[in-house]
Amino acid sequence: MTDILYIGDYAYSTWSLRGWLFFDAFGLSKKTIMVPFGEGQTVAEQLTDDVKIARTVPCVALKDGAVVWDSMAIGEELASRHPDAGLWPKEPKMRALARSLAAEMHSGFTALRTQCPMNVRLAYSDVPIDDALDADLARLQDIWHYALDVSGGPWLAGEYSIADAFFAPVAGRIAGFSLPVSERCMDYVQRHLNHGPFRRWRSMGFAKPDVLPWYVQPYETVPWPGPALADAEVVDTGPAANELCPYSGKPVTHFLTYAGRTWGVCNAFCRDKTVADPEAWPAFMKMVQATP
Repeated sequence: MTDILYIGDYAYSTWSLRGWLFFDAFGLSKKTIMVPFGEGQTVAEQLTDDVKIARTVPCVALKDGAVVWDSMAIGEELASRHPDAGLWPKEPKMRALARSLAAEMHSGFTALRTQCPMNVRLAYSDVPIDDALDADLARLQDIWHYALDVSGGPWLAGEYSIADAFFAPVAGRIAGFSLPVSERCMDYVQRHLNHGPFRRWRSMGFAKPDVLPWYVQPYETVPWPGPALADAEVVDTGPAANELCPYSGKPVTHFLTYAGRTWGVCNAFCRDKTVADPEAWPAFMKMVQATP
């Protein structure tokens, strides 16, 4: 038995990103089930009976049968069950800081959320900023500067914590809408964009390419401001340099090229997520580096 995490679309679901980071960024095992947003049914209608009480995503069916919903509750419960995983800082002063930051993100920044819905596949320019959004950006910079001053960085409370997972979608919004923030805050945004778990989440957004029209914005698109990505392409056939999928250990059935060679995985989703950002996936890179 393992915990089961239910999430929404990778490209768009900010709260799902937070729930996913609580597992992936802290090395906690899980099975992930995606509940599509564009299937003509509500999320509640698509959830299985054992977690239907949650009504939305993210939610978690823990291996002892407990059901947890709401991102804050999921983070707190995982921190209680895995006290050595580092979800909250161990030092009381830093833990208090991280909890305050996460709580404010959980309940605030309404204009930022409403006007700048996250889409990790796109970035826009020349986005208008009204007074409400400007106030949110000012408050955001105040608390980030304060936190980095108190903790010394590199993350808000020193080491990566639940607080940073809560602000990861904000980093995605600032990057995706080219929002103006201080150089120090942009450095923090770039830390997220370069963070392995965030890169993996974004690459899965390309592997599930459904476009939901209500997220599309009427602004000019620009290149995503994150790290440069290695070249990789889908190919129809092998042979591959490897016989077994680096993710599942199953025989390969789908193929891609990377670093001048053909590689195989066991399904289309894993092929596409790898093509989107091959160097974000440790299992794939370990295989590449170990294959003569």
